Amino acid sequence: MDNVSVIIPNYNYGRFLREAVDSALGQTVAPHEVIVVDDGSTDDSGEILASYGERIIVIRQQNQGVGAARNKGAEIATGEFLAFLDADDYWAPTKLEKQLAVFESDPEIGLVHCGFQNVDADSKLLDANLSGSEGWVADKLLRFEPSITAPGGTTMIRREGFWSVGGYDANPNLHPSEDWDLSYRIARKWKYGFVSEPLLFYRQHGKGGHTNIARMERAMLIGFGKAFADDRELHPIKNECYAKLYLVLAGSYFQAGQYGGFLRNAAKSIWRRPANLRYFLEFPIRRLRR
Repeated sequence: MDNVSVIIPNYNYGRFLREAVDSALGQTVAPHEVIVVDDGSTDDSGEILASYGERIIVIRQQNQGVGAARNKGAEIATGEFLAFLDADDYWAPTKLEKQLAVFESDPEIGLVHCGFQNVDADSKLLDANLSGSEGWVADKLLRFEPSITAPGGTTMIRREGFWSVGGYDANPNLHPSEDWDLSYRIARKWKYGFVSEPLLFYRQHGKGGHTNIARMERAMLIGFGKAFADDRELHPIKNECYAKLYLVLAGSYFQAGQYGGFLRNAAKSIWRRPANLRYFLEFPIRRLRR
Protein backbone atom coordinates (compact mmCIF):
# COMPACT_ATOMS: atom_id res chain seq x y z
CA MET A 1 0.00 0.00 0.00
CA ASP A 2 2.58 2.57 -1.06
CA ASN A 3 1.01 3.43 -4.43
CA VAL A 4 0.46 7.19 -4.03
CA SER A 5 0.00 9.70 -6.83
CA VAL A 6 0.90 13.24 -5.73
CA ILE A 7 -1.00 15.98 -7.57
CA ILE A 8 0.26 19.57 -7.43
CA PRO A 9 -1.86 22.30 -9.10
CA ASN A 10 0.15 25.43 -9.87
CA TYR A 11 -0.75 28.90 -11.06
CA ASN A 12 2.05 31.48 -11.01
CA TYR A 13 3.67 30.16 -7.83
CA GLY A 14 7.13 29.75 -9.30
CA ARG A 15 8.72 31.34 -6.21
CA PHE A 16 7.36 28.52 -4.02
CA LEU A 17 7.05 25.69 -6.52
CA ARG A 18 10.45 24.06 -6.05
CA GLU A 19 9.95 23.71 -2.30
CA ALA A 20 6.61 21.98 -2.90
CA VAL A 21 7.94 19.55 -5.53
CA ASP A 22 11.07 18.75 -3.52
CA SER A 23 8.95 17.95 -0.45
CA ALA A 24 6.87 15.50 -2.51
CA LEU A 25 9.91 13.82 -4.02
CA GLY A 26 11.69 13.67 -0.65
CA GLN A 27 9.13 11.53 1.18
CA THR A 28 10.26 8.59 3.30
CA VAL A 29 7.82 6.50 1.26
CA ALA A 30 8.52 7.52 -2.31
CA PRO A 31 5.40 8.49 -4.30
CA HIS A 32 4.41 6.35 -7.26
CA GLU A 33 4.35 9.56 -9.34
CA VAL A 34 4.34 13.33 -8.92
CA ILE A 35 1.98 15.11 -11.30
CA VAL A 36 2.15 18.90 -11.61
CA VAL A 37 -0.78 20.53 -13.40
CA ASP A 38 0.34 23.98 -14.52
CA ASP A 39 -2.89 25.94 -14.80
CA GLY A 40 -1.89 28.61 -17.30
CA SER A 41 1.09 30.12 -15.44
CA THR A 42 2.86 33.11 -17.00
CA ASP A 43 5.82 33.29 -14.57
CA ASP A 44 8.95 31.12 -14.48
CA SER A 45 7.05 27.97 -13.44
CA GLY A 46 7.72 26.29 -16.79
CA GLU A 47 11.50 26.59 -16.43
CA ILE A 48 11.40 25.28 -12.88
CA LEU A 49 9.31 22.27 -13.84
CA ALA A 50 11.51 21.50 -16.84
CA SER A 51 14.54 21.25 -14.53
CA TYR A 52 13.11 18.08 -12.96
CA GLY A 53 13.17 16.16 -16.23
CA GLU A 54 11.47 12.77 -16.01
CA ARG A 55 11.25 12.83 -12.21
CA ILE A 56 7.81 14.44 -12.49
CA ILE A 57 4.89 14.47 -14.92
CA VAL A 58 3.88 17.94 -16.11
CA ILE A 59 0.46 18.75 -17.57
CA ARG A 60 -0.13 22.22 -19.00
CA GLN A 61 -3.55 23.72 -19.60
CA GLN A 62 -5.28 27.07 -19.90
CA ASN A 63 -6.28 28.57 -16.58
CA GLN A 64 -9.40 26.80 -15.32
CA GLY A 65 -9.09 27.03 -11.54
CA VAL A 66 -7.73 24.79 -8.83
CA GLY A 67 -10.62 22.29 -8.80
CA ALA A 68 -10.30 21.62 -12.52
CA ALA A 69 -6.51 21.35 -12.22
CA ARG A 70 -6.76 18.77 -9.45
CA ASN A 71 -9.30 16.76 -11.42
CA LYS A 72 -7.01 16.79 -14.47
CA GLY A 73 -4.19 15.37 -12.37
CA ALA A 74 -6.48 12.73 -10.88
CA GLU A 75 -7.65 11.69 -14.36
CA ILE A 76 -4.16 10.58 -15.37
CA ALA A 77 -3.06 9.34 -11.94
CA THR A 78 -2.48 5.60 -11.64
CA GLY A 79 -1.89 5.35 -7.89
CA GLU A 80 -4.28 3.68 -5.46
CA PHE A 81 -4.20 6.86 -3.36
CA LEU A 82 -4.25 10.55 -4.31
CA ALA A 83 -2.40 13.16 -2.26
CA PHE A 84 -2.97 16.81 -3.18
CA LEU A 85 -0.43 19.54 -2.47
CA ASP A 86 -0.82 23.20 -3.44
CA ALA A 87 2.23 24.72 -5.11
CA ASP A 88 2.73 27.33 -2.37
CA ASP A 89 2.78 24.73 0.45
CA TYR A 90 5.09 21.85 1.33
CA TRP A 91 5.10 18.61 3.34
CA ALA A 92 7.06 17.08 6.19
CA PRO A 93 9.11 14.08 4.94
CA THR A 94 6.96 11.47 6.72
CA LYS A 95 3.55 12.69 5.53
CA LEU A 96 2.79 9.91 3.05
CA GLU A 97 4.25 7.21 5.29
CA LYS A 98 2.13 8.13 8.32
CA GLN A 99 -1.09 8.55 6.37
CA LEU A 100 -0.63 5.22 4.57
CA ALA A 101 -0.31 3.53 7.95
CA VAL A 102 -3.77 4.82 8.89
CA PHE A 103 -5.27 3.52 5.65
CA GLU A 104 -3.80 0.09 6.41
CA SER A 105 -5.70 0.01 9.70
CA ASP A 106 -9.22 0.09 8.20
CA PRO A 107 -10.44 -0.60 4.61
CA GLU A 108 -13.52 1.58 5.22
CA ILE A 109 -11.35 4.70 5.49
CA GLY A 110 -11.59 6.82 2.34
CA LEU A 111 -9.69 9.92 3.46
CA VAL A 112 -6.88 10.55 5.94
CA HIS A 113 -6.09 14.10 7.00
CA CYS A 114 -3.47 15.54 9.33
CA GLY A 115 -2.50 18.59 11.32
CA PHE A 116 -0.71 21.51 9.74
CA GLN A 117 1.83 24.18 10.59
CA ASN A 118 1.23 27.71 9.35
CA VAL A 119 4.33 29.37 7.88
CA ASP A 120 4.92 32.78 6.34
CA ALA A 121 6.19 33.60 2.85
CA ASP A 122 9.77 32.87 3.98
CA SER A 123 8.84 29.52 5.60
CA LYS A 124 9.11 30.96 9.12
CA LEU A 125 7.03 28.87 11.52
CA LEU A 126 3.85 30.46 12.86
CA ASP A 127 1.07 28.69 14.77
CA ALA A 128 -0.03 25.08 14.33
CA ASN A 129 -3.46 23.44 14.00
CA LEU A 130 -3.69 19.84 15.20
CA SER A 131 -7.49 19.49 15.46
CA GLY A 132 -9.27 16.70 13.64
CA SER A 133 -11.62 13.74 13.97
CA GLU A 134 -11.87 10.15 12.82
CA GLY A 135 -14.70 7.84 11.83
CA TRP A 136 -17.98 8.97 10.31
CA VAL A 137 -17.71 12.77 10.37
CA ALA A 138 -20.13 14.16 7.76
CA ASP A 139 -22.48 15.77 10.29
CA LYS A 140 -19.48 17.22 12.14
CA LEU A 141 -18.44 18.94 8.92
CA LEU A 142 -21.87 20.54 8.66
CA ARG A 143 -21.65 21.67 12.28
CA PHE A 144 -18.07 22.98 11.86
CA GLU A 145 -16.81 20.70 14.60
CA PRO A 146 -13.09 19.79 14.44
CA SER A 147 -13.63 17.04 11.86
CA ILE A 148 -11.15 18.00 9.17
CA THR A 149 -8.52 20.68 8.79
CA ALA A 150 -9.05 23.21 6.03
CA PRO A 151 -6.18 23.01 3.53
CA GLY A 152 -6.47 20.36 0.81
CA GLY A 153 -2.79 19.59 1.25
CA THR A 154 -3.56 17.81 4.54
CA THR A 155 -5.50 15.04 2.82
CA MET A 156 -4.74 11.72 1.22
CA ILE A 157 -7.73 10.15 -0.51
CA ARG A 158 -8.38 6.64 -1.73
CA ARG A 159 -8.71 7.05 -5.51
CA GLU A 160 -11.83 4.88 -5.48
CA GLY A 161 -13.36 7.22 -2.92
CA PHE A 162 -12.40 10.32 -4.87
CA TRP A 163 -14.15 9.18 -8.04
CA SER A 164 -17.09 7.64 -6.15
CA VAL A 165 -18.23 11.23 -5.46
CA GLY A 166 -17.20 12.63 -8.86
CA GLY A 167 -13.98 14.36 -7.77
CA TYR A 168 -13.75 18.10 -7.21
CA ASP A 169 -16.62 20.38 -8.18
CA ALA A 170 -14.87 22.67 -10.68
CA ASN A 171 -17.44 25.48 -10.35
CA PRO A 172 -15.17 28.58 -10.03
CA ASN A 173 -17.68 30.18 -7.64
CA LEU A 174 -17.01 27.36 -5.17
CA HIS A 175 -13.44 28.56 -4.59
CA PRO A 176 -11.98 28.57 -1.92
CA SER A 177 -14.40 26.02 -0.42
CA GLU A 178 -13.89 23.22 -2.93
CA ASP A 179 -11.87 21.29 -0.32
CA TRP A 180 -14.75 21.44 2.18
CA ASP A 181 -17.23 20.40 -0.50
CA LEU A 182 -15.20 17.37 -1.59
CA SER A 183 -14.43 16.39 2.00
CA TYR A 184 -18.10 16.50 2.91
CA ARG A 185 -19.18 14.37 -0.05
CA ILE A 186 -16.52 11.77 0.73
CA ALA A 187 -17.52 11.78 4.42
CA ARG A 188 -21.05 10.73 3.47
CA LYS A 189 -19.69 7.51 1.97
CA TRP A 190 -16.40 6.77 3.73
CA LYS A 191 -14.81 6.89 7.17
CA TYR A 192 -12.07 9.36 8.02
CA GLY A 193 -8.65 8.81 9.53
CA PHE A 194 -6.46 11.42 11.20
CA VAL A 195 -2.79 11.94 12.05
CA SER A 196 -2.42 14.48 14.85
CA GLU A 197 0.91 15.84 13.64
CA PRO A 198 1.74 18.96 11.57
CA LEU A 199 2.67 17.17 8.34
CA LEU A 200 1.68 20.06 6.05
CA PHE A 201 3.37 23.48 6.07
CA TYR A 202 0.57 25.85 5.03
CA ARG A 203 1.79 29.10 3.53
CA GLN A 204 0.33 32.41 4.75
CA HIS A 205 1.37 35.04 2.21
CA GLY A 206 -1.72 37.21 1.86
CA LYS A 207 -2.87 35.88 -1.52
CA GLY A 208 -4.67 32.66 -0.55
CA GLY A 209 -8.34 32.22 -1.32
CA HIS A 210 -9.35 32.21 2.35
CA THR A 211 -8.23 35.83 2.80
CA ASN A 212 -11.23 37.00 0.72
CA ILE A 213 -14.02 36.48 3.23
CA ALA A 214 -16.82 37.63 0.94
CA ARG A 215 -15.75 35.05 -1.63
CA MET A 216 -15.49 32.40 1.09
CA GLU A 217 -19.02 33.28 2.26
CA ARG A 218 -20.39 32.87 -1.26
CA ALA A 219 -18.56 29.58 -1.73
CA MET A 220 -19.67 28.05 1.58
CA LEU A 221 -23.29 28.98 0.91
CA ILE A 222 -23.03 27.14 -2.42
CA GLY A 223 -21.54 24.12 -0.66
CA PHE A 224 -24.22 24.13 2.03
CA GLY A 225 -26.93 24.53 -0.60
CA LYS A 226 -25.66 21.42 -2.36
CA ALA A 227 -25.47 19.41 0.87
CA PHE A 228 -29.01 20.13 2.01
CA ALA A 229 -30.53 19.88 -1.45
CA ASP A 230 -29.07 16.40 -1.96
CA ASP A 231 -30.18 14.90 1.37
CA ARG A 232 -33.63 15.69 2.73
CA GLU A 233 -32.91 13.62 5.85
CA LEU A 234 -30.64 16.47 6.98
CA HIS A 235 -33.43 19.03 7.17
CA PRO A 236 -33.98 18.56 10.95
CA ILE A 237 -30.47 19.94 11.59
CA LYS A 238 -30.54 22.56 8.81
CA ASN A 239 -31.13 25.62 11.01
CA GLU A 240 -28.50 24.50 13.52
CA CYS A 241 -25.89 24.04 10.80
CA TYR A 242 -26.63 27.29 8.99
CA ALA A 243 -26.55 29.13 12.31
CA LYS A 244 -23.05 27.77 12.95
CA LEU A 245 -21.93 28.69 9.43
CA TYR A 246 -23.09 32.29 9.89
CA LEU A 247 -21.45 32.37 13.32
CA VAL A 248 -18.12 31.29 11.82
CA LEU A 249 -18.43 33.82 9.00
CA ALA A 250 -19.28 36.60 11.47
CA GLY A 251 -16.12 35.82 13.40
CA SER A 252 -14.03 35.91 10.22
CA TYR A 253 -15.46 39.29 9.24
CA PHE A 254 -14.88 40.66 12.74
CA GLN A 255 -11.27 39.52 12.77
CA ALA A 256 -10.74 41.22 9.41
CA GLY A 257 -12.26 44.47 10.70
CA GLN A 258 -15.21 44.22 8.29
CA TYR A 259 -17.95 45.00 10.75
CA GLY A 260 -20.80 45.25 8.26
CA GLY A 261 -20.22 41.61 7.30
CA PHE A 262 -19.95 40.71 10.98
CA LEU A 263 -23.30 42.27 11.86
CA ARG A 264 -25.05 40.80 8.81
CA ASN A 265 -23.92 37.26 9.56
CA ALA A 266 -24.47 37.61 13.30
CA ALA A 267 -28.10 38.57 12.61
CA LYS A 268 -28.56 35.57 10.31
CA SER A 269 -27.04 33.25 12.90
CA ILE A 270 -29.37 34.51 15.63
CA TRP A 271 -32.39 34.25 13.32
CA ARG A 272 -31.56 30.61 12.58
CA ARG A 273 -30.79 29.82 16.23
CA PRO A 274 -31.94 32.43 18.80
CA ALA A 275 -29.75 30.84 21.49
CA ASN A 276 -26.74 32.27 19.64
CA LEU A 277 -27.73 35.76 20.83
CA ARG A 278 -25.85 35.15 24.07
CA TYR A 279 -22.72 34.18 22.13
CA PHE A 280 -22.74 37.47 20.24
CA LEU A 281 -23.54 39.57 23.32
CA GLU A 282 -20.40 38.12 24.94
CA PHE A 283 -18.37 38.45 21.74
CA PRO A 284 -16.58 41.75 22.60
CA ILE A 285 -15.55 40.42 26.02
CA ARG A 286 -14.03 37.26 24.55
CA ARG A 287 -12.16 39.28 21.95
CA LEU A 288 -10.75 41.64 24.56
CA ARG A 289 -9.54 38.71 26.66
CA ARG A 290 -7.69 37.30 23.65
